[in-house]
Amino acid sequence: MPISRRAFAAAAFTALVLPLSACGSGGDGGGSTDASGKVEGDITFQTWNLRANFKDYFEGLVADFEKKYPGTHVKWVDQPAEGYADKISADAAGGTLPDVVNVSPDLVAPLAKAGLAMDLDKAAAQYKAEYLPGAWAGHQIPGMTGTYAFPWYLNTGPLFYNKTLFEKAGLDPNKPPKTYDELFSDALQMADKSGGKVATLANIPTIEDFGRYGVPLMNKEGTAFAFNDPKGVELLTKYKQLYDAKALDPQALTATPESSGKKFLTGAVAMNPGSALDLDNFKKQAPNLYKNIGITDQITSTGHVNMYVMGLMVNARTKHTPAAVAFAHYVTDAEHQMSFAKKVAIFPSTAGSLDDPYFTKEDGTDETRVRIAAAKSLKNAANYTPVLFSEQMKTALRNEVAKALQGKQSPKAALDNAVKACDQLLKQQG
Repeated sequence: MPISRRAFAAAAFTALVLPLSACGSGGDGGGSTDASGKVEGDITFQTWNLRANFKDYFEGLVADFEKKYPGTHVKWVDQPAEGYADKISADAAGGTLPDVVNVSPDLVAPLAKAGLAMDLDKAAAQYKAEYLPGAWAGHQIPGMTGTYAFPWYLNTGPLFYNKTLFEKAGLDPNKPPKTYDELFSDALQMADKSGGKVATLANIPTIEDFGRYGVPLMNKEGTAFAFNDPKGVELLTKYKQLYDAKALDPQALTATPESSGKKFLTGAVAMNPGSALDLDNFKKQAPNLYKNIGITDQITSTGHVNMYVMGLMVNARTKHTPAAVAFAHYVTDAEHQMSFAKKVAIFPSTAGSLDDPYFTKEDGTDETRVRIAAAKSLKNAANYTPVLFSEQMKTALRNEVAKALQGKQSPKAALDNAVKACDQLLKQQG
């Protein structure tokens, strides 16, 4: 389940979408937003790479739903993630999307524009109050009216840092950086003291990083990108300084979530974002690191940490609207979100759930400390990835940022080019 390096934890995470693929019963037949009829019929629910770790959970969920609604049958399909964004586009074009689709906001946007995502403000308005307002709004599309997926779960996480490396660099291991100025200053000192052998960060800046830095990402109308403003250029210029000083890992240009996690585990980088689930991974794979692990908050200039929002979309062409809407709601209601949150380090999007003792009561363990801090921060967190920011746009930004870091163009030119490319892709979407 690809939530991202701040979420699930196979290694160390990075902002990915939580995808699913298609091969369902949606078909080309027109659907209806009227979910008031009898809940019955065969529907398909698709996830990505969940069967290995959560087979019993989802099989139990399906069985309980079918018991509650006799006459329904839910086919759960689980696919690998390879080429997911391309696959979902092909399945959408081929009319083979499942009835209930696990999506992230940026994945639902093109499906909504194509008329394939059901407007839940029409089909499921009675459930809106059950969810956090920000989570319900997470699958709304600029320029369109409506909400196009049930909120499922949220995620965020702290920054982990290696206290031993901080100490060796002459930095106070109990005073990690709290601001960007402190982060950049500490990173340059770390690189200098280690002779360029220890970087502080392993990843180049992404759209979320620009958002956290306080850069305006789009205009107010959602019709053009704006991250090439002076504050955006300032951030990229700082990263260029880090890259030149080897305070940003030299392999950051090609880093993956796994490689970044490995760099942190082996002490090649001093800081890495993660989640509560990472702590168990550190304990098993790097006990010396675990003994000297520091935990601090995400650094922002806005006062709002970044969060990831996942949802369940209902195929607008489903032939069984009442069953598809009922199942998507069932999976994402407060009871089932809480039960899922206790199996993996994610957070429910349902109203009041984050006040549960599971997310508020300390027990002296680091795992619980991280979970409580993350839950608290989610109450006013922001999803900095614009809903309209596609995978192609992420690639365009990454390519231009890489050129700037390598000195092939100025940070200003890089961001101007990235905005131009993203605006062009935005026009093609719409």
